[in-house]
Amino acid sequence: MSKEAICTLAGEILALIEEMGLADKVDALNSARKILHGSSPFKNEPVDFVEWVLNDRVKANDYNPNSVAPPEMELLELSISNDGYTQPIVSWPTDDLVEVIDGFHRHRVGKESKIVSERIMGYLPIVSIKESQEGHNDRVASTIRHNRARGKHKVESMSEIVVDLKRRNWSPKKIAKELGMDQDEVLRLSQISGLAEMFLDDDFSEAWEAVELTDDEFGGDYEQLD
Repeated sequence: MSKEAICTLAGEILALIEEMGLADKVDALNSARKILHGSSPFKNEPVDFVEWVLNDRVKANDYNPNSVAPPEMELLELSISNDGYTQPIVSWPTDDLVEVIDGFHRHRVGKESKIVSERIMGYLPIVSIKESQEGHNDRVASTIRHNRARGKHKVESMSEIVVDLKRRNWSPKKIAKELGMDQDEVLRLSQISGLAEMFLDDDFSEAWEAVELTDDEFGGDYEQLD
């Protein structure tokens, strides 16, 4: 079939979709995009398939270490109000809902801003991360990578996440690799939560060897504390 014939057929399908109500129209367009996505040479890239989902089906995750100050939040709302959604919300399907992986504040604006919510008719644009990231640890790591790539994360929350990943049997080396850290940063974050003992494995034991310094080795220039 020629490109012209395909475009003609697509026009006929769109004419049928135009006669539908809002919910049916959105579902039909999502289904059509999904079918086209399946044949796309870029089908392994999540951004190739953006779908619109009712905002009450989109829920925040409980581990995001990113926070936005009120002025920046207002600027984000202004940006989305004036420029529209230029980035979808990265998500993962869970039960009948979708969990935010990246885009927590974009998701908040879509729900909480009256102007934006009315304009997008109670829907939110989402993409789903790759199926290979289905594990909880993988989703947490994906959130951290998105945040760190923008240089935004809260140290205290990051510390809690590092400890949680360790509890979930990720080694410090794997944590460092998946979160884009070096091993020293993993150790520092574990200390913040007061759980450094969780990281005293063979790989890192040398870094934690205690040595006793003489006054000369220490530098000698310090005050004796009572």
